[in-house]
Amino acid sequence: MRLINFMCILLFCFININENNGYRILGIFPSNVRSHFVMFEKLMKGLIIKGHDVDIISYFPLKEKIKNYKHISVDELLPAKHNNVSFQSFIKPMRNIFWVSLVADDIGNKFCDIFKHQQVNDILNKSSHVPYDLVVTELFFAPCYFALGRYLNVPIVAMSSNALFDFMNDPFGNPINPSFIPSGMVTYSQKMTFWQRLVNTICTNFMKIIFNRNIQIQDKYVEKYFGPGYPTVYDLQKEIALILVNSHFIFNGIRPITPSIVEVGGMHIQDEGEKLPQEIQKWLDESDAGCIYVTFGSMVKIESFPDEILDAFYTTFRNIAPMRVLMKIANEKELPSGLPENVKTHHWLPQLEVLKHNNTKVFVTHGGLMGTMEAIYYGVPMIGVPLFGDQHSNMHHYERQKIAILMKLETITASRFTNAIQTILNVPIYRTTVKKLSEMFKDRQNSPLETAIFWVEFICRNGNVLKSPAIDLEWWQLNLLDVYGFILFIIFITFYIIYSLSRILIRLLRRLKSHKKFISGTVKKNM
Repeated sequence: MRLINFMCILLFCFININENNGYRILGIFPSNVRSHFVMFEKLMKGLIIKGHDVDIISYFPLKEKIKNYKHISVDELLPAKHNNVSFQSFIKPMRNIFWVSLVADDIGNKFCDIFKHQQVNDILNKSSHVPYDLVVTELFFAPCYFALGRYLNVPIVAMSSNALFDFMNDPFGNPINPSFIPSGMVTYSQKMTFWQRLVNTICTNFMKIIFNRNIQIQDKYVEKYFGPGYPTVYDLQKEIALILVNSHFIFNGIRPITPSIVEVGGMHIQDEGEKLPQEIQKWLDESDAGCIYVTFGSMVKIESFPDEILDAFYTTFRNIAPMRVLMKIANEKELPSGLPENVKTHHWLPQLEVLKHNNTKVFVTHGGLMGTMEAIYYGVPMIGVPLFGDQHSNMHHYERQKIAILMKLETITASRFTNAIQTILNVPIYRTTVKKLSEMFKDRQNSPLETAIFWVEFICRNGNVLKSPAIDLEWWQLNLLDVYGFILFIIFITFYIIYSLSRILIRLLRRLKSHKKFISGTVKKNM
């Protein structure tokens, strides 16, 4: 009996120690895009399971009821972008070189008004809660949130569901060299010609200028909600302690990164035992000839595409029968009539479960990073139809790797689409290559989630110690223009001194020579 009591006391102490060692973490995720939150949700759930107390401000509450978790919903501020983005309203305007400006306003500047929400304001009132140990937020187009670090006097951890864009490197002192790192505006490989490097350099700097100009308006939001005396939003980015990035070298190439930037590509890919709807499970199980999975992400409505594109889809699906098609459609009633019998639609699908099914043979996608990561993880080759943003560069990269075929939305025809599907199915290199990349993607010392949790806890324990000293240098110091200028100046002065001394020496030699001639002539005359 005493032994049992002793064990109970030990267990109680162990639980108590674990609870006392947990950190209090605030997660604030302003994006109303569901696909972005999927990655953030995985980290926050992982931190909760580790015993940390987590408060989350977002549009998307966790499904589970967990003891040490509190959700503050801000869904009344903006409508969530989920199965409601049409071609005309968003996709078409995004298909130009100024997409950075559009995104900066649509899912950037507007989010800064989240601080007017009463419950969010209560969080900011330091006297109303136990102090936080850390803030976790998104790194995208709303750097106004980084003011929370100073306001709450805690480190900031930022997360990016994309690979770092051109403009996301300088504030962290992370080197971005356009000679071999392609801009988000181009579709080049890392081996560029002279003209490609020229264009890439211009695009890289253009992206930085456009982004930094568009976010300046957020300085006013910071002053409005936090008071005067704060740095600019550009400088607030320099105070971030850790950046967790959804990237991996097989997707983004080899590039230098500082210790404060940690790659956790694929962290959102976790098998949590989610089941397919029974009718979808049956559809896939009975797809003996194989199934094509078609989706353009969590936001986009395929049914809003131009009629000629939907007609090309329908004809292609008929052409590949008896192969089946599983397609994510927000509202089937908005589709044109005549949907082929070998097509099944659904408004939402557990994508991981679909992709890992043995009968899923091809993934037709818009080329978003998270979805394509999932396809590579499960070894499914792709047909990419990029719409905007990094989707173009993603799909060009995959096509070069021979794991995908790229198609432009404007030039899709039934014959081209059908041929692309047949090529993926009948040319072995696509499936062979994607299987090899899948194995490489999974070959890691620790899982992406374990890596992310370790570094978050490291920052909680040690503070902002990973910051690069490069952020304290001006651009001309960082690029050693002052040093090179000084060296050139010394070289110029040295050559100038040598030149001047040479001229003086030549003059002296000439004078000496003429003097000798004069003396020689005088002697001859006297003789």
